[in-house]
Amino acid sequence: MSITSFSIARLPRIEFGAGSFDRLPALIESYGKRILLVTGSGSIDLTPQWLSLMEWLEQKALYWQRIRICNEPSPQNIDSAVSEFRSHDIQVVVGIGGGSVLDAAKAIAGLLPGGNSVMDYLEGVGPELPYRGPALPYIAVPTTAGTGSEATKNAVLSVQGKDGFKKSFRDDTLVPEYALVDPDLLASCPKELIAANGMDALTQLMESYVSTRSNPLTDALAISGLRSCRDGLLDWYRQEGDTRDARASMAYASLLSGITLAQTGLGSVHGLASPLGAFFPIPHGVVCGTLVAAATQVNIDAMRSRDPGNPALEKYATLGTVLHKRKFRNTEDALHGLVQLLLEWTDELQLPKLAHYGVSDADLDHIIANSRGSSMKTNPIVLSDAEIGVILRERI
Repeated sequence: MSITSFSIARLPRIEFGAGSFDRLPALIESYGKRILLVTGSGSIDLTPQWLSLMEWLEQKALYWQRIRICNEPSPQNIDSAVSEFRSHDIQVVVGIGGGSVLDAAKAIAGLLPGGNSVMDYLEGVGPELPYRGPALPYIAVPTTAGTGSEATKNAVLSVQGKDGFKKSFRDDTLVPEYALVDPDLLASCPKELIAANGMDALTQLMESYVSTRSNPLTDALAISGLRSCRDGLLDWYRQEGDTRDARASMAYASLLSGITLAQTGLGSVHGLASPLGAFFPIPHGVVCGTLVAAATQVNIDAMRSRDPGNPALEKYATLGTVLHKRKFRNTEDALHGLVQLLLEWTDELQLPKLAHYGVSDADLDHIIANSRGSSMKTNPIVLSDAEIGVILRERI
C-alpha cells in the first residue's frame, strides 16, 4: 500500500473519560494562580462538577474571574472581554461549555496578552494582520458533543444580520493546551441540542473523510468517529435506558471531528453554514443537520455527472457501509443507502427546515454568493451556483 505524504498540525493534550473533570484543578494550578473562567449562561452552575471546582478555588484562595457567553460570540463580545480583563494579570483561561463558549475562550486567551481587537485578525474581514501571539495557556472543557472546538485552532465569531458574517480567528498558537473531555458533563443536554450537535459532529466527520485534503490518518480517525456516531447518537437522543455509553460515544465522535477538520478542512455544508448562520438566527448544528443529506446527494450527483473517477464516490459508498453496519451489493446501493439513512436521521431528530428561521427563495442568491469560503474549497468537487441552490431548495 502506497501512503502519500501528509502533515498533521498541532493538537491539544487530551484527557478523555468519565470523571476526567476532576483533573482540572491540578491542571489550572500548573499554569498559575490568576484564572479567567469562560462559561455559558449558567446551566453548569448546579452540576456537582462546578460546585466541586468552586470549593477548590475557595480553599486555595486563588484569584478568579468569570465571564458568561450566552450566544454565538461576536467580535464585540471578545474585544469587550479583553478590555475588561487585560489589567487583571490573568495567567490561564478555562473554557467550560459548548462550542460558542470554547471559541470565545480561545479568542480571549489569544488576545489578552496583546490587547488588540480581534477584528485585526479575522479572515476575510478587516486588515487580516498576521497574528504574532503569544496566547495565554487555555484549557478547553466541552459540555456538549458536536463542534470539536476543543481540538482546533479556530475561534468562530459572528455578526448577525443581512450584512453580517461568520468568520474565524485562527492560528496554531490558539490550540488549547489541554482538551479535557468528560462525558459526564453531557448528562443534562436537552434533546434538541443532542440532535443538532450530534449532526454537526457527523457532518464534520463525513466532510473531513471526503475532503480533498484528507489523508490516511484522518481517514482512520473519521471512520472511528462515524462508528461512534452510529452507535451513540440515536440511543442518546431517544433517552432509552442508561445513556452513559451513548454520551461517551458522542463525546469521542465530537472530539475526533474537531481533530479531523483541523487537518483536512470541511465541505459544502459548512460552506453554507457560514452565510446561513450570519444572515439568519439558525444554530450551527441545525444548519449542518438539516443540510447534510441534501448536500451529500448533490455532491454524489455532481461527481457522477462530471467526475465519475473521483475517489470521493467510493468514500461515500464506504460511509454508507459504515453507518448502516452492513455490506451492500454494489457502490450504487451503498450511495443510495447513505443518503436514505441521513434523511431518516434528519427526520427522527426533528431538525427544522430553513424556512423555520425565515429563509426564503428570495434569499438564495445572497446566501450562495457568500458560501465560497475556506470550507467550500475542500469539498470533493467544485459545485456550481445552481447545484448549491439545489441543496438549499431541498431544505427550505
